Amino acid sequence: MVINKLLLTALLIVFGFFYHQAQVITSVVKDSATQQPIPYVTIQLSNKKGVITNEEGRFSLLLDSNTKETDSLFISCMGYEALGKPLNEFKENVILLSAKPIELNPVIVSNKQYTAEELIEQVKNNIDQNYSTNLTKKRVFFRDSYHQTLTKRNYTFKESTIEALNKKFLDSVLNSIPRKSSRYTEILGDFYGNFEKDNQKLTLIKASDLYDKQSELDLTSLEEKFNDILQNNIKPDSYFKIKSGLFGTKVDADEFMTFETDSTDAEALKKELAEKKKKEEDRKRNFASFKKGSLGKIMEKQFFLKDSDLNFIKKNNRYHFKMVDFTYWGDDAVYILDFEPKRSADYKGRLYINADDFAIIRLDYNNVKSIRTFKLLGVSLDQYLDRGKMIFSKDDDGLYHLRYLEEELGAKVGIKRPLKIIELNKRVKGRNKQNELSLKLDMASSGVNKRELILFDTEHITAQEFNSIEEKNTVLPTYMPNYDPEFWKGYNILEPNQAIKDFTAQVEVN
Repeated sequence: MVINKLLLTALLIVFGFFYHQAQVITSVVKDSATQQPIPYVTIQLSNKKGVITNEEGRFSLLLDSNTKETDSLFISCMGYEALGKPLNEFKENVILLSAKPIELNPVIVSNKQYTAEELIEQVKNNIDQNYSTNLTKKRVFFRDSYHQTLTKRNYTFKESTIEALNKKFLDSVLNSIPRKSSRYTEILGDFYGNFEKDNQKLTLIKASDLYDKQSELDLTSLEEKFNDILQNNIKPDSYFKIKSGLFGTKVDADEFMTFETDSTDAEALKKELAEKKKKEEDRKRNFASFKKGSLGKIMEKQFFLKDSDLNFIKKNNRYHFKMVDFTYWGDDAVYILDFEPKRSADYKGRLYINADDFAIIRLDYNNVKSIRTFKLLGVSLDQYLDRGKMIFSKDDDGLYHLRYLEEELGAKVGIKRPLKIIELNKRVKGRNKQNELSLKLDMASSGVNKRELILFDTEHITAQEFNSIEEKNTVLPTYMPNYDPEFWKGYNILEPNQAIKDFTAQVEVN
């Protein structure tokens, strides 16, 4: 009997394992000649469900219960032979694609040989019939990766009349700030609307937040220590004046402090719990609202929109275009154009244009100069990086929809100026200046936001359907001190890169 139970358990484990394996295809796509991974490859089932490989050529595709082993999987990428065969024939962990030789379609050859500028005019003339700005519902996966480097953290200690606020303490504050930090936030949800801010809604399904919480707690404990020092050394009715260079700001002493409600007071405790509940509700609402705003800004950036910052099509007279190549995406002939600014425009890049309907199906762009700079009284800002790519695909409605977007935004911030925190008091006799902390700061940091958005399904909705959607977002991101491969199990997402998989916080915090 025991043997039978063990046998049954073993069989269940084995069959369960293979059942699970059959539900997810995980692989890496490589060039058959160079054996190098191929990023941004379209992986699609015959029923139109699919994903895109990440920057390392990796993907995972979730199959639903209706998927059959004989259903076909189609793999396509710019410049490579398309590959399509039944699922049960994909048995290797690596999928190899072969470069496609350029054989000009006779129809293309017989057509007028367009110049680069004429092709751009055709793109402009066909925008309305190639791209939709109507209301849609999109299933989206959005990854926001932030990397910050503290490039300089110097200061000159001048004076402190509060003994505890000495150079040793200030050194400990600076040393607690990590020189490098990373944070990865991921969300899965349904995004409703069009490209107007007032016509957008987001309902979250799941979210995660991968970062080192310990560094944040260290800063919090230092802030609390700073508060305690001030509280024990200032006089009643004091206020602070913070001066940096020519400017001064008044701050009440209480603003530095945090007080807890006496838990023995029932009414006070009830009030405190109500306030905490409200803060928690606000936090839930604000997280979803913030992510909806980020998605909205990304959607607004699409090149065919009137007010897009990527103006190389709408204001093509500001750019020089050059025909550089011809290739295929699957069976579609594609022109490849490079562009660069004539004078003061911001971007250069590459366009991939469908030779049949003149739709831009992929674009890569990179800024050629800082997008914004600011320098005044020792404070500097340099938004030095704005690059990305967009990939579009044609749906059953005959229109092109955004399928994948990637952007990197980088900025450098610096501060080099004096800082004074002065305690003043109007009720004491004599000088109202009580205490002072005086420093000279010389600090700088550099940060890069990399955002990746993949859209799995797009369907048109009516205004009535849009208006009926209620945003009841109670989903908060699950904190992760290190990458958990099980968290997104059961969902299609953009496969994480190796840096995310290897991320581990210094100390795990419960």
